[in-house]
Amino acid sequence: DAHVHVTAISANLHDMSSIPASLITARATKVLQNMLMRGFTTVRDVGGCDWGLAKAVEEGTILGPRILFGGHALSQTGGHGDMRLAGEDDICSCSGSLALGRVCDGVAEARKAARDELRKGAYHIKIMASGGVSSPTDHLTSLQFSAEEISAIVEEATHCGKYVCAHAYTATAVKRALELGVRSIEHGNLADTECLDLMKVKGAFLVPTLVTYHQIRRQGEASGMAPELVAKVGDLLERGLDVVALADQRGVNICFGTDLLGSMHDHQLEEFSLRSRVQSPIAILKSATSTCAQLFNMDGQIGCVAEGAYADLLVLDKNPIADIGVLADPNNLVMILKQGETVKLPKGLATKMVDGRPWTQITS
Repeated sequence: DAHVHVTAISANLHDMSSIPASLITARATKVLQNMLMRGFTTVRDVGGCDWGLAKAVEEGTILGPRILFGGHALSQTGGHGDMRLAGEDDICSCSGSLALGRVCDGVAEARKAARDELRKGAYHIKIMASGGVSSPTDHLTSLQFSAEEISAIVEEATHCGKYVCAHAYTATAVKRALELGVRSIEHGNLADTECLDLMKVKGAFLVPTLVTYHQIRRQGEASGMAPELVAKVGDLLERGLDVVALADQRGVNICFGTDLLGSMHDHQLEEFSLRSRVQSPIAILKSATSTCAQLFNMDGQIGCVAEGAYADLLVLDKNPIADIGVLADPNNLVMILKQGETVKLPKGLATKMVDGRPWTQITS
């Protein structure tokens, strides 16, 4: 999954600033465990997760998928990462240790913020290049950050051998981000064919997150989102499906993403079913495997079955090429291996002996 927020334990991102980091971490462990048991062995966190949480998974302290984290997403004041309400004049507390974003204004601040996230081990830098749904004071169609600010951030990431991904909805925001060197576009629901053609030429990546709009419509308010934020969703699901179809026709690199918050994390697998409205099973499988590996600069390590790869494997009792909906039901996952170690075993095999040794020792 190329677009997650593992520390987004609530859909009310404004109120998350008052939740202790210790409680966020404790609840995030459950989010991570559930992601792995749904078959996601690698996730890219695009706002919130830090080095410590990723390290805890790497060393086995926490059970979960491999995390490629970006630290805090970068936002301008009043942008998609600024969760203050209109009546709040205090200094933004958005940049708490596990908050999804941090605010920076001007080239110098943007450059410093990017350097700081890279110092803390970020695999990529996420920027908010347009308005969004969950932010309280911006408009979905607003253009955010100046070209000079974005260029400075891209330069800093490039200097470190990393890349920039951009939250962007409108055609103007998407095109500008691509022209300034951004590698992946998150969402892109309002992009036009010119944007998609440019994406193809530049070899950039599109990361749609259709399920989040579907679920916000269904349970956004119940999950803690204000009604006026839920209303921002509008026809984003339908527009997003149209863009995915057009991008697929043009051969654009499309990755699998979900962008779920709070209790909506439980619906991560529904993205497969939604994508099936406009993509073939093979195309969807590639978006969740090999294309993500390309975006992550992990070709040959993940998203493939090959000598020298990490041996992240899913074993199913049904064929997802015939019906991609198979992947929408975790009960169809007979076995999950992450880096060659069994995470989920077939029933009845946990105690099976092979050549006098437990079956689990043979496979790990």
